[in-house]
Amino acid sequence: MFADYSMSELGAIFAMQGFAGLILFSVFVLMALGLAIIFGQMGVINMAHGEFMILGAYVTYIMSNIFADYMPALFGMYFFVAMIFAFLASGALGLFVEWALIRHLYKRPLDTLLATWGLSLILQQIYRSVFGAREVGVSIPDWMMGSLPLTDMIEVPINGIFVMILAVTISFGVWIMMYRSKWGKQVRAINQNRVMADAVGINTAWTDRLTFGIGCGVAGVAGSAFTMIGSTGPTAGQLYIVDTFLVVVFGGAGSLLGTIASAFSISQAQSIMEFFLSGSMAKVLTLLTVVGILMIRPQGLFTLKLRK
Repeated sequence: MFADYSMSELGAIFAMQGFAGLILFSVFVLMALGLAIIFGQMGVINMAHGEFMILGAYVTYIMSNIFADYMPALFGMYFFVAMIFAFLASGALGLFVEWALIRHLYKRPLDTLLATWGLSLILQQIYRSVFGAREVGVSIPDWMMGSLPLTDMIEVPINGIFVMILAVTISFGVWIMMYRSKWGKQVRAINQNRVMADAVGINTAWTDRLTFGIGCGVAGVAGSAFTMIGSTGPTAGQLYIVDTFLVVVFGGAGSLLGTIASAFSISQAQSIMEFFLSGSMAKVLTLLTVVGILMIRPQGLFTLKLRK
């Protein structure tokens, strides 16, 4: 497999694929952070998480067209506005879904799986009816175009660098919310002992709704980032939902550090193996490796310490 390449070529290949893996890692992290909040903290299996991501992508697509048509002088800044609207749109839909559907299914994980799977199909059809079945793409601002040459053989795209910076920023923001905010303390208290949290005055119903909404809002931001590196279609979210659940489970449900470490490991493994093997074979080998590790350590790479 490596015999056909010189050492310098292998070094360049690993560097380029490693950077491509970092871009994939950024998407995985943004997707998995929202899912880690919903699944890790609430125990809800949200199979429609990919559709919340795609809602954010479509909001970004709409905002790019609005800025291009009505505010072309400010087009270079449209993405930052689009991220805010993507978070608000996906978060608002998440609040409504929790109120209308999820709150009736707590402590019934298989029911949440089936219900959110049906929701994902409904949302896909809505996107197909509103935006069409064909994939759409956004226009990238001029300052995101091009690449930065590191060596004669290695170049890194500027939009990929931006997506990585965004992933780091959002990860830090989620950490602040989970471990330094009043909402985060309430979420962790409910996760440890719901009855006692309710007894000391925490509004568990509203905290659950807000948690689900924030998790969906983070998925919307992931959708905005996704438009910078790929096109958007009604079913694009389903391409990442399995990998995202794999990241969350492998890292340890509820552990932000585990989610980040898991996303990095899986994205780098897939990116490097896809160059030398087929994409499907790379996914199979990655899945088998993760399953093998989970058989030895079923709690994942990291686990939260809870009082029993």
